[in-house]
Amino acid sequence: FYGSYPITPASDILHELAALKNFDVYTFQAEDEIAAMGSVIGAAFGGAFAATGTSGPGVALKSEAINLGIMLELPMVIVNVQRGGPSTGLPTKAEQADLLQALFGRNGESPLAVVAPASPADCFDMAIEAFRLAVRAMTPVFVMSDGYLANSSEPWRIPDPNDIEPIRVHHRTEVEGFAPYLRDEATLARPWALPGTPGLEHRIGGLEKKNITGAVSYAPEDHQEMVQLRAEKIARLADVIPEQDVFGPPEGDLLVVGWGSTYGAIRQAVQAAQRNGKSVSAAHIRYLNPFPRNLGDVLSRFERVLVPEMNMGQLALLLNARYPVKVISFPKVQGRPFKIREIRNKIDELLG
Repeated sequence: FYGSYPITPASDILHELAALKNFDVYTFQAEDEIAAMGSVIGAAFGGAFAATGTSGPGVALKSEAINLGIMLELPMVIVNVQRGGPSTGLPTKAEQADLLQALFGRNGESPLAVVAPASPADCFDMAIEAFRLAVRAMTPVFVMSDGYLANSSEPWRIPDPNDIEPIRVHHRTEVEGFAPYLRDEATLARPWALPGTPGLEHRIGGLEKKNITGAVSYAPEDHQEMVQLRAEKIARLADVIPEQDVFGPPEGDLLVVGWGSTYGAIRQAVQAAQRNGKSVSAAHIRYLNPFPRNLGDVLSRFERVLVPEMNMGQLALLLNARYPVKVISFPKVQGRPFKIREIRNKIDELLG
């Protein structure tokens, strides 16, 4: 199910999926962003793989309903095809300035998973990965694309469906021992019990609740427990996502770190600098919450870390806060992607 409201530069997802109704793909053009997010919550509650797509202004409108999805603990995917902001901003231009919005742009402690494709082809893989994580942890997941990726293309071999690892879904039907917020010991996810399943009638809602039973609770210790559980189940996703890889030597003078659509420019700039004997490598982060479990170790093996990004330094801020490394922010907010030479010149400036 895909419920969406048209917005540049995300509307093409709705256009393409609307043509796939013969493949059991249901699309819904809502009257506004809030209704679109509500439809996704309803579809997820009904047992569907549910997703919505939008851009930064739409995420702002969807934020309360996304928080409801976090509280209900239902799997769903939100695609943010970022554009220049704030407000209406630059609808047809690219930016990466919604990362902190995805992580923190809701009231209360509201953790969710965040992934970011690195290329047009990678959008296919990361969309599947987003659903895999959503179902595993019973949580909303953000896919952070941007206008540059959305309007780019590259050769892509259509994969054999048999080579794609299935996403294992279990809609509980066993009555004995059922509780709506019973926790899986490994993932801390609650059961995905569909409405109308005999004997599994239960209540969910946006009010805080008691663990296991899901009964509304204002008890201080229940709120503390639920806040910690919702954070811990996102943190445990680090156990199943890939470790961070490095392009180039595993240690050296400079590591260039990127995310999203900066991948190509960074890779080419680093490759050119390596050919000229520079001690530089690259790491592209596709999992932004949680970070890969080895990321701190990767960063610690380099003297300095350079982070080019199309915002005023949001990933750099997160890395500086999380890890004891020297992070150098290299921001660009011109509505245009990085050029290879811009990053290459910055590498030369830092390494001489």
